[in-house]
Amino acid sequence: MENQIETSVEFATAGKKCAVGNDLVFLPNFELSFTGPFKDKAYTPDEMAYCDRFANPLLRYASTWAAKEAVYKALKQLDDATLGWKKIEIIRKKNAGEPQVLLHNNPDKFKISLTISHDGDYVWAIALVDTAL
Repeated sequence: MENQIETSVEFATAGKKCAVGNDLVFLPNFELSFTGPFKDKAYTPDEMAYCDRFANPLLRYASTWAAKEAVYKALKQLDDATLGWKKIEIIRKKNAGEPQVLLHNNPDKFKISLTISHDGDYVWAIALVDTAL
């Protein structure tokens, strides 16, 4: 059965040029899982510096996490290479500015468009990834 699933995934992704990923974060649950070890494993120093600038840094950490998840989900449809969380960096050049993505392993391999939104207890991110080749 597992081999059939792997074959169908390979068939479905063969020749794909773009992919979409999204993630929804429920802030109360995120707050329960937001620990020091998780923060150190998932976020780059620049991401932490950005999030910590705000009065409510938890919202920014959740937004950044949703963005990383959305990018990861899109990338995995196009490339099955291993990718750690710190290898997907969400960059904002100014407070609440347009988010951009830096892939540390392959910065020029993909073009990525990313948007992040939040309302109440929810944060949502969607990423569109296109092959840059």
